[in-house]
Amino acid sequence: MPGESLNDLSAFLAVARERSFTRAAAKLGVSQSALSQTIRQLEARLGLRLLTRTTRSVSPTEAGERLIRSIGPRLDEIEAELESLSELREKPAGTIRITATDYAIDQILWPKLERFLPKYPDIKVELGIDYGLTDIAAQAYDAGVRLGEQVAKDMISVRIGPDLRFAVVGSKSYFAKHAPPEAPQDLIDHTCINLRLPTHGGLYAWEFEKDGQELRVRVDGQLIFNGIQQILNAAVAGFGLAYVPEGLAQPYIAKGRLTRVLADWCPAWPGYHLYYPSRRQASPAFALLVDALRHRG
Repeated sequence: MPGESLNDLSAFLAVARERSFTRAAAKLGVSQSALSQTIRQLEARLGLRLLTRTTRSVSPTEAGERLIRSIGPRLDEIEAELESLSELREKPAGTIRITATDYAIDQILWPKLERFLPKYPDIKVELGIDYGLTDIAAQAYDAGVRLGEQVAKDMISVRIGPDLRFAVVGSKSYFAKHAPPEAPQDLIDHTCINLRLPTHGGLYAWEFEKDGQELRVRVDGQLIFNGIQQILNAAVAGFGLAYVPEGLAQPYIAKGRLTRVLADWCPAWPGYHLYYPSRRQASPAFALLVDALRHRG
Protein backbone atom coordinates (compact mmCIF):
# COMPACT_ATOMS: atom_id res chain seq x y z
CA MET A 1 0.00 0.00 0.00
CA PRO A 2 1.18 3.56 -0.62
CA GLY A 3 2.95 5.27 2.27
CA GLU A 4 0.22 7.88 2.58
CA SER A 5 -2.23 5.10 3.58
CA LEU A 6 -0.76 5.18 7.09
CA ASN A 7 -2.88 8.24 7.86
CA ASP A 8 -5.92 6.52 6.36
CA LEU A 9 -5.38 3.48 8.59
CA SER A 10 -5.12 5.74 11.64
CA ALA A 11 -8.39 7.35 10.63
CA PHE A 12 -10.04 3.94 10.25
CA LEU A 13 -8.85 2.86 13.71
CA ALA A 14 -10.25 6.04 15.26
CA VAL A 15 -13.70 5.45 13.73
CA ALA A 16 -13.70 1.73 14.60
CA ARG A 17 -12.71 2.35 18.19
CA GLU A 18 -15.06 5.28 18.73
CA ARG A 19 -17.91 3.54 16.82
CA SER A 20 -18.81 7.02 15.60
CA PHE A 21 -17.72 9.27 12.74
CA THR A 22 -18.68 12.32 14.79
CA ARG A 23 -16.52 11.45 17.81
CA ALA A 24 -13.63 10.22 15.64
CA ALA A 25 -13.67 13.42 13.57
CA ALA A 26 -13.53 15.51 16.75
CA LYS A 27 -10.64 13.43 18.08
CA LEU A 28 -8.68 13.72 14.85
CA GLY A 29 -9.48 17.40 14.36
CA VAL A 30 -11.04 16.97 10.90
CA SER A 31 -14.50 17.42 9.49
CA GLN A 32 -16.92 14.48 9.47
CA SER A 33 -17.31 14.69 5.69
CA ALA A 34 -13.54 14.60 5.16
CA LEU A 35 -13.23 11.60 7.46
CA SER A 36 -16.01 9.75 5.59
CA GLN A 37 -14.24 10.44 2.31
CA THR A 38 -10.95 9.08 3.72
CA ILE A 39 -12.62 5.82 4.81
CA ARG A 40 -14.38 5.40 1.45
CA GLN A 41 -11.06 5.85 -0.39
CA LEU A 42 -9.36 3.30 1.86
CA GLU A 43 -12.13 0.78 1.29
CA ALA A 44 -11.96 1.39 -2.46
CA ARG A 45 -8.20 0.73 -2.54
CA LEU A 46 -8.59 -2.46 -0.51
CA GLY A 47 -11.67 -3.61 -2.41
CA LEU A 48 -13.28 -4.45 0.94
CA ARG A 49 -15.86 -2.90 3.17
CA LEU A 50 -14.34 -2.22 6.57
CA LEU A 51 -17.23 -0.57 8.38
CA THR A 52 -20.93 -1.24 8.58
CA ARG A 53 -22.82 2.03 8.79
CA THR A 54 -26.35 2.55 10.08
CA THR A 55 -28.15 5.72 11.00
CA ARG A 56 -27.35 5.14 14.67
CA SER A 57 -24.02 3.30 14.80
CA VAL A 58 -20.82 2.29 13.07
CA SER A 59 -19.24 -1.14 13.52
CA PRO A 60 -16.33 -2.96 11.88
CA THR A 61 -16.96 -5.75 9.41
CA GLU A 62 -15.09 -9.06 9.60
CA ALA A 63 -12.37 -7.56 7.42
CA GLY A 64 -12.39 -4.47 9.62
CA GLU A 65 -12.00 -6.55 12.79
CA ARG A 66 -9.07 -8.39 11.25
CA LEU A 67 -7.42 -5.11 10.29
CA ILE A 68 -7.91 -3.75 13.80
CA ARG A 69 -6.20 -6.80 15.33
CA SER A 70 -3.28 -6.71 12.92
CA ILE A 71 -2.45 -3.01 12.58
CA GLY A 72 -3.89 -1.58 15.79
CA PRO A 73 -1.02 -2.59 18.10
CA ARG A 74 1.58 -1.56 15.51
CA LEU A 75 0.15 1.91 15.03
CA ASP A 76 -0.08 2.25 18.81
CA GLU A 77 3.64 1.41 19.04
CA ILE A 78 4.46 4.01 16.39
CA GLU A 79 2.45 6.64 18.25
CA ALA A 80 4.15 5.76 21.54
CA GLU A 81 7.59 6.05 19.94
CA LEU A 82 6.75 9.45 18.46
CA GLU A 83 5.63 10.58 21.90
CA SER A 84 8.93 9.39 23.38
CA LEU A 85 10.79 11.46 20.78
CA SER A 86 8.73 14.43 21.84
CA GLU A 87 9.94 13.86 25.40
CA LEU A 88 13.53 14.23 24.16
CA ARG A 89 12.69 17.77 23.08
CA GLU A 90 11.46 18.49 26.57
CA LYS A 91 14.34 16.60 28.20
CA PRO A 92 17.44 17.19 26.03
CA ALA A 93 19.72 14.17 25.74
CA GLY A 94 22.58 12.83 23.66
CA THR A 95 26.37 12.81 23.37
CA ILE A 96 28.25 15.84 22.03
CA ARG A 97 31.90 15.40 20.94
CA ILE A 98 34.19 18.45 20.92
CA THR A 99 37.86 18.73 19.99
CA ALA A 100 40.02 21.45 21.57
CA THR A 101 43.44 22.13 23.07
CA ASP A 102 43.99 21.27 26.71
CA TYR A 103 44.27 24.97 27.55
CA ALA A 104 40.92 25.76 25.90
CA ILE A 105 39.33 22.85 27.75
CA ASP A 106 40.74 23.84 31.14
CA GLN A 107 40.28 27.60 30.90
CA ILE A 108 37.23 28.07 28.65
CA LEU A 109 35.13 24.93 28.32
CA TRP A 110 35.36 23.31 31.73
CA PRO A 111 34.31 26.31 33.88
CA LYS A 112 31.13 26.60 31.79
CA LEU A 113 30.50 22.87 31.56
CA GLU A 114 30.82 22.61 35.32
CA ARG A 115 27.74 24.82 35.62
CA PHE A 116 25.89 23.41 32.59
CA LEU A 117 26.08 19.63 33.02
CA PRO A 118 24.31 19.32 36.42
CA LYS A 119 21.24 20.96 34.87
CA TYR A 120 21.04 18.38 32.05
CA PRO A 121 22.01 14.94 33.37
CA ASP A 122 21.04 13.22 30.10
CA ILE A 123 23.51 15.26 28.01
CA LYS A 124 26.98 13.72 27.69
CA VAL A 125 30.02 15.70 26.54
CA GLU A 126 33.18 14.06 25.20
CA LEU A 127 36.25 16.31 24.98
CA GLY A 128 39.22 15.34 22.81
CA ILE A 129 42.56 17.16 23.19
CA ASP A 130 44.07 18.04 19.82
CA TYR A 131 46.46 20.77 18.66
CA GLY A 132 45.93 20.01 14.98
CA LEU A 133 43.42 21.65 12.68
CA THR A 134 41.17 18.62 12.87
CA ASP A 135 38.59 17.85 10.20
CA ILE A 136 35.72 17.55 12.66
CA ALA A 137 33.39 15.93 10.13
CA ALA A 138 35.91 13.24 9.17
CA GLN A 139 36.72 12.53 12.81
CA ALA A 140 33.02 12.42 13.82
CA TYR A 141 33.22 15.43 16.13
CA ASP A 142 30.17 17.63 16.55
CA ALA A 143 32.25 20.78 17.03
CA GLY A 144 35.77 22.07 17.53
CA VAL A 145 37.43 24.96 19.33
CA ARG A 146 39.98 27.26 17.72
CA LEU A 147 41.19 30.82 17.93
CA GLY A 148 38.93 33.09 15.90
CA GLU A 149 41.28 33.63 12.97
CA GLN A 150 41.71 29.88 12.42
CA VAL A 151 38.04 29.05 11.82
CA ALA A 152 37.23 28.05 8.23
CA LYS A 153 34.80 30.29 6.36
CA ASP A 154 32.29 27.50 5.70
CA MET A 155 31.78 26.92 9.42
CA ILE A 156 29.37 28.48 11.86
CA SER A 157 31.48 30.19 14.50
CA VAL A 158 30.41 31.15 18.01
CA ARG A 159 32.75 33.12 20.26
CA ILE A 160 33.19 31.36 23.60
CA GLY A 161 36.08 33.27 25.18
CA PRO A 162 37.63 36.74 25.56
CA ASP A 163 40.54 38.07 23.52
CA LEU A 164 43.71 36.07 24.09
CA ARG A 165 47.34 37.15 24.46
CA PHE A 166 50.40 34.96 24.45
CA ALA A 167 53.48 35.55 26.59
CA VAL A 168 57.16 34.75 26.18
CA VAL A 169 58.45 33.65 29.58
CA GLY A 170 61.56 32.21 31.19
CA SER A 171 62.72 31.33 34.67
CA LYS A 172 65.10 33.32 36.88
CA SER A 173 67.66 30.56 36.52
CA TYR A 174 67.50 30.85 32.74
CA PHE A 175 67.86 34.64 32.70
CA ALA A 176 70.75 34.38 35.15
CA LYS A 177 72.69 32.89 32.23
CA HIS A 178 71.10 34.68 29.26
CA ALA A 179 70.32 38.32 28.53
CA PRO A 180 66.59 38.90 27.89
CA PRO A 181 65.67 39.26 24.20
CA GLU A 182 64.81 42.82 23.15
CA ALA A 183 63.15 41.89 19.84
CA PRO A 184 61.64 38.70 18.41
CA GLN A 185 64.64 38.25 16.12
CA ASP A 186 66.84 37.79 19.21
CA LEU A 187 65.05 34.53 19.96
CA ILE A 188 67.20 32.66 17.41
CA ASP A 189 70.08 33.02 19.88
CA HIS A 190 68.06 31.61 22.78
CA THR A 191 67.13 28.14 23.92
CA CYS A 192 63.37 27.83 23.34
CA ILE A 193 60.85 25.10 24.01
CA ASN A 194 58.96 24.08 20.87
CA LEU A 195 55.41 22.94 20.19
CA ARG A 196 54.88 20.19 17.63
CA LEU A 197 51.72 20.59 15.53
CA PRO A 198 50.28 17.16 14.70
CA THR A 199 48.37 18.24 11.59
CA HIS A 200 51.43 18.79 9.42
CA GLY A 201 54.11 17.47 11.77
CA GLY A 202 55.89 20.84 11.83
CA LEU A 203 56.96 23.04 14.72
CA TYR A 204 54.84 26.04 15.60
CA ALA A 205 56.41 29.36 14.60
CA TRP A 206 56.06 31.97 17.34
CA GLU A 207 53.89 34.87 16.17
CA PHE A 208 54.46 38.55 16.98
CA GLU A 209 53.05 41.91 15.94
CA LYS A 210 53.95 45.52 16.72
CA ASP A 211 53.14 48.80 14.97
CA GLY A 212 51.68 46.92 12.03
CA GLN A 213 54.76 44.71 11.64
CA GLU A 214 54.09 40.98 11.83
CA LEU A 215 56.81 38.42 12.49
CA ARG A 216 56.89 34.64 12.68
CA VAL A 217 60.02 33.29 14.33
CA ARG A 218 61.10 29.65 14.16
CA VAL A 219 62.95 28.93 17.37
CA ASP A 220 65.23 26.11 18.43
CA GLY A 221 65.97 24.26 21.64
CA GLN A 222 66.51 20.95 23.36
CA LEU A 223 62.85 20.17 24.08
CA ILE A 224 59.76 19.66 21.91
CA PHE A 225 56.27 18.90 23.27
CA ASN A 226 52.80 18.59 21.79
CA GLY A 227 51.07 20.12 24.84
CA ILE A 228 51.15 23.63 26.30
CA GLN A 229 51.20 22.62 29.96
CA GLN A 230 54.35 20.54 29.47
CA ILE A 231 56.04 23.49 27.74
CA LEU A 232 55.19 25.73 30.68
CA ASN A 233 56.51 23.16 33.19
CA ALA A 234 59.82 22.95 31.31
CA ALA A 235 60.14 26.74 31.30
CA VAL A 236 59.52 26.89 35.06
CA ALA A 237 62.25 24.26 35.46
CA GLY A 238 64.71 26.51 33.59
CA PHE A 239 65.00 24.61 30.32
CA GLY A 240 64.39 27.63 28.07
CA LEU A 241 61.92 30.24 26.95
CA ALA A 242 58.27 29.33 26.37
CA TYR A 243 55.52 30.90 24.29
CA VAL A 244 52.25 30.18 26.11
CA PRO A 245 48.83 31.76 26.74
CA GLU A 246 49.14 34.71 29.09
CA GLY A 247 46.52 33.34 31.48
CA LEU A 248 48.47 30.11 31.91
CA ALA A 249 51.73 31.90 32.74
CA GLN A 250 50.30 34.70 34.90
CA PRO A 251 50.20 32.81 38.25
CA TYR A 252 53.89 31.92 37.84
CA ILE A 253 54.76 35.47 36.85
CA ALA A 254 52.91 36.83 39.90
CA LYS A 255 54.89 34.50 42.19
CA GLY A 256 58.18 35.46 40.56
CA ARG A 257 58.83 31.97 39.20
CA LEU A 258 58.71 33.23 35.60
CA THR A 259 59.73 36.50 33.98
CA ARG A 260 57.94 37.88 30.95
CA VAL A 261 59.75 39.41 27.97
CA LEU A 262 58.71 40.93 24.62
CA ALA A 263 55.29 41.88 26.07
CA ASP A 264 54.93 44.80 23.63
CA TRP A 265 55.25 42.33 20.73
CA CYS A 266 52.35 40.17 21.93
CA PRO A 267 49.01 41.79 21.00
CA ALA A 268 45.55 40.54 21.88
CA TRP A 269 44.08 38.14 19.32
CA PRO A 270 40.48 37.03 18.74
CA GLY A 271 39.66 34.54 21.48
CA TYR A 272 38.48 30.97 21.25
CA HIS A 273 35.48 30.15 19.06
CA LEU A 274 33.32 27.05 18.89
CA TYR A 275 32.84 26.03 15.27
CA TYR A 276 30.69 23.45 13.51
CA PRO A 277 29.47 22.77 9.95
CA SER A 278 26.80 25.13 8.67
CA ARG A 279 24.81 22.13 7.42
CA ARG A 280 24.64 20.57 10.90
CA GLN A 281 21.10 20.07 12.17
CA ALA A 282 21.29 21.34 15.74
CA SER A 283 19.69 19.01 18.28
CA PRO A 284 18.08 20.54 21.38
CA ALA A 285 21.04 19.32 23.45
CA PHE A 286 23.59 20.87 21.07
CA ALA A 287 21.70 24.17 20.89
CA LEU A 288 21.59 24.37 24.69
CA LEU A 289 25.32 23.66 24.96
CA VAL A 290 26.24 26.27 22.36
CA ASP A 291 24.22 28.87 24.23
CA ALA A 292 25.86 27.91 27.53
CA LEU A 293 29.36 28.24 26.04
CA ARG A 294 28.69 31.55 24.29
CA HIS A 295 30.94 34.41 25.45
CA ARG A 296 28.96 37.29 26.93
CA GLY A 297 31.77 39.47 28.22
